Amino acid sequence: MDNDLACKVENFKKAAANTADDIVFKRFPAKILELHQLVQTTLTRDSPFHLSHAETFTDTTVYPPPTEISSGGPAQKKRKRDDDTLANDVISHSDIQHAKIPSLMVANRHMSQKVHDVVKKECAEMAGMIDELKLWVTLTMPKIEDGDNFGVQIQEEVLAELHRAQESAYNLRDAPRQDYLARAEICSKILKYPNIEDFTLALKEHDEKQLYIARQHLLDIRNIYAVLTDLIQKNISKIRAPKGNNSVGLY
Repeated sequence: MDNDLACKVENFKKAAANTADDIVFKRFPAKILELHQLVQTTLTRDSPFHLSHAETFTDTTVYPPPTEISSGGPAQKKRKRDDDTLANDVISHSDIQHAKIPSLMVANRHMSQKVHDVVKKECAEMAGMIDELKLWVTLTMPKIEDGDNFGVQIQEEVLAELHRAQESAYNLRDAPRQDYLARAEICSKILKYPNIEDFTLALKEHDEKQLYIARQHLLDIRNIYAVLTDLIQKNISKIRAPKGNNSVGLY
C-alpha cells in the first residue's frame, strides 16, 4: 500500500476511534438520561404510552363496505387475454370487491403514529451507534499471535455484547410488524364472527398490552445503553491497547 493510501486509511481509523469516544462518553450517557426521563413520563396521562389511550383509540366498530360495493352495483368484470391470463379492467389499490368479507375495520393510528414510531426511531439510532462501536473495537484488535492475549479476550467479549445488543435492537424494531399481524388476525375474527363479543374484548386487551410492551421496550433500550456504557468505560484501556499491561482484568 502506498503512503498516500496508508495515510488515508490511518485517518479513517482515527476518525472511527474519535466517533467511538464520542458515543461511549457523550451520546450513550445522554441517551440513558433521555430514555430514563421518557420512561418516567409514560406514567402520566399526557404520554402516548399511557395505558389509558388503549380504550380511547381502539375502534372495534365494523364499518360497511364502500358505497359502490355495498349498493349492489355491478362488479368489475374480468377479461380474458390472448395469453390466457386474467386482468382487471380497472386496478385500484383499495379494490376490495373480491374480498370474502368486504366490511372494514380501522387500524389503531395512535399505536402506529405515536408509539411504534418512537420505538422504531430509538432502535434504529441504537443499532447505528453500535455499528460504529463494533467497527472501532475490530480495528483496534492486534494481529493474531501467541502470548499476552487477555486484552484481546476482553475485546472479543465486548464485541459479543455489542452484537447481542444490536440483535436486541433488531428484535425490538420488529415489534410493530408482529403487532399488526396479531391485530389483523383478531380483526378478521371480528369480521367473520361479529356476534361473538369475546373477539371485541380481545382486540381491546391486545391494544392495551401493546402499549405496555412498548413502554417495556423503552426500558429495555435504556438498560442496553446502561450496560454497554458501563462495560466499555470500565474496560476502555484494554479495548484501546489490548497488548498493554494485562494485570487489570475484565471487570
